[in-house]
Amino acid sequence: MIDDELWSAIGDPTRRRMLDLLLADGGGTATSLSERLPVTRQAVAKHLGVLERAGLAHSAPSGRERRYTVDEVRLAHAIDQLFDVTQTWDRRLQRIKRIAEAIEKTERQEP
Repeated sequence: MIDDELWSAIGDPTRRRMLDLLLADGGGTATSLSERLPVTRQAVAKHLGVLERAGLAHSAPSGRERRYTVDEVRLAHAIDQLFDVTQTWDRRLQRIKRIAEAIEKTERQEP
């Protein structure tokens, strides 16, 4: 079953880049992320809120800010879901291909 909130969070390219940075750096703050992204600190904070609500990130106080880290279990869940979707679409496309080939073969056999 697809988790829409999870995929809505991952669907945004800025949030995907943030996840990449958080994973590469072992975590970060809104300020540290905004220094590396073409968006304001306020926008970064909003994106981090979306990631946190989706369960992809967790935060803890760190001085005057909050430090965010990626929930690797939740991210692995997303990867598993993506694999399932990929498998489903591969099967569907193979079925469509077989139908198209059968139609083509039938059309070639008609006078």
